[in-house]
Amino acid sequence: MAVKIRLQRKGRKKRPFYHIVVADARSPRDGKFIQNLGVYNPMTKPATIELDRDAAYDWLMKGAQPTDTARAILRFKGVLYKKHLQRGVSKGALTEEQAEAKLAEWIDLKEAKIAQRVAQTLAEKVAFHERVSGSAPPPPAPTVKETAAFGNDTPKAEEHKTLAEIAAEKNAAEEAAEMAVEAVAETEAPAAEEVAPEVEASVEDETPAVENEDEKAE
Repeated sequence: MAVKIRLQRKGRKKRPFYHIVVADARSPRDGKFIQNLGVYNPMTKPATIELDRDAAYDWLMKGAQPTDTARAILRFKGVLYKKHLQRGVSKGALTEEQAEAKLAEWIDLKEAKIAQRVAQTLAEKVAFHERVSGSAPPPPAPTVKETAAFGNDTPKAEEHKTLAEIAAEKNAAEEAAEMAVEAVAETEAPAAEEVAPEVEASVEDETPAVENEDEKAE
């Protein structure tokens, strides 16, 4: 009889929850099983895995074939590492005490990493709830870019003027133009007055000559 270590799906729709079981390879996925080794919950962060390492190791040494996911779980929990160490013991490379010490050290490091990951997830959840509750972070301070383009040393912030400033500059320019026109008109008026007497004098000088010519004609 071919025996497999595999997952048996539980839980509701879109919320999977698995049992790690030893079952006959010919039985249905959710059918009868020989032994329950633990549970696997992929919905938590990190995933929750509870496994009986000794029972899983015994079935593995008896020839039970794990599926791909079950093999990854056994590797994560150190069952495959224990099998590797026992091969070293059987070949005389290690003693039983050394193998147990190495396995215990490996499990301690693994559990410390898992605990650190759980604490990090809890801190992220607390920070998220604080942000949602209304304590928003302070807005970043505005930064002004002072990069110049094509040799222009004027910052970009000074180049952008408001509509009021543009209108004021336009009005000032129009007033300056009107004042310049009035000044030119005032300077041209005395010159015209000086030219007028000269024209009148020349007309008076030419009038007697015309009268003399009329007398001669008579």
